[in-house]
Amino acid sequence: MSETRVHLSKTEPTAYQALDAFSRTVGEICAANGIDDRLKELVMIHSSQLNGCAYCTRVHVDRAAAAGIDADTLTQIPTWRESGVFSDRECAALELAEAFTFIHEDGIPDEVYDKVGSVFTEKEYAALSWACISINAFNRVVIAGRYPVPARSAQVTE
Repeated sequence: MSETRVHLSKTEPTAYQALDAFSRTVGEICAANGIDDRLKELVMIHSSQLNGCAYCTRVHVDRAAAAGIDADTLTQIPTWRESGVFSDRECAALELAEAFTFIHEDGIPDEVYDKVGSVFTEKEYAALSWACISINAFNRVVIAGRYPVPARSAQVTE
């Protein structure tokens, strides 16, 4: 099995730059429509975890920490349904992330659409949907290319 794969962003940078520009636009749409960094990063992390994308999970865990999300909350993301640390908005966003990640199974089920729609405005729903589409696209690029996630070096404390 080949460990080295075509690095899509280096081989065809124009396409990757367009995806990156799309991602920045989605970030602007989220900010303009009431989706704060905390909520957006929870969605990005959960989608990346569900897809098995270690690289994107690392990137978005770092961004989540910068947005003030603590370690306890980060560790609760995979068990959000059983956890009491997430708000109704966050639970709805995490459920929407799951529906988009597994869209091939049932589309966006009516029950999810209705639940999420009862928590978010139309603009917020659209912003979160585009965020889910964006991260799922990046996950596929990264997973296909087997982007490495090196171990972090130990922190030196004095």
